[in-house]
Amino acid sequence: MTGPDEDVLQARARSFGSVAAGYAALRPSYPADAVGFLLGRRRPRDVLDLGAGTGLLAEVVLGLGHRVRAVDPAPEMLAELAARLPAVATAVGTAESIPADDASADAVVAGQAAHWFDPPPAAREIHRVLRPGGVLGLVWNTRDDRVPWIAALEELIADEARGHEADRGVVDRFAEELAADVQVVESAVVQRVTPEDVVGGIATRSYVAVMDDAGRREFLARIRDLLADHPGTRGRQELELPYRTHAYRLTPR
Repeated sequence: MTGPDEDVLQARARSFGSVAAGYAALRPSYPADAVGFLLGRRRPRDVLDLGAGTGLLAEVVLGLGHRVRAVDPAPEMLAELAARLPAVATAVGTAESIPADDASADAVVAGQAAHWFDPPPAAREIHRVLRPGGVLGLVWNTRDDRVPWIAALEELIADEARGHEADRGVVDRFAEELAADVQVVESAVVQRVTPEDVVGGIATRSYVAVMDDAGRREFLARIRDLLADHPGTRGRQELELPYRTHAYRLTPR
């Protein structure tokens, strides 16, 4: 039986289908150097993208010359992915029950997703589908709060967003379950967006998607007010929204 916190997390995890189009349009991609680090510089590889969403990570993997299969629990997200990336095979599934054959992937990757996985069963499934010498690559973009207006934004949304983003603890759990060595690189990506794009991007976050209509309108209105009033954003029609990217490559021993 799940507890209240687990119920909230499950509701958030199921919420992404309702915001699939906005997710595809407004979420940032991943830097090619970080994704290249996850996969290494070897021959083209068979890559399985878990929690693939609308294909932001899969698109970069494809661009680096690899073959990709995408798995996500939300059919709506996979429909967006298929429309954008018809070369990518898709399947509805989860990290805890991966619809793939044994030893069928050289790498399993997850972008902005591993904090939704249950590490023990997910690690068993990842181990099952990886070929000998295969790797698990986990990557997250986080807004760069060294920028003052982003720091103000993070403070505003902190109560609602708590527990939403991953931390090193997620990586450590998977490293323990897989008996894996961990390497990490940091990179960066910058979006050029309007203030309303910032609001729309936050609206795709799971903690917003599960709000009722009135609560969502009030929450997003506070973000609009901050962007209208903060010295770093006031009167600007285009903003630079920088992200720090942390990419973790786990190599089972």
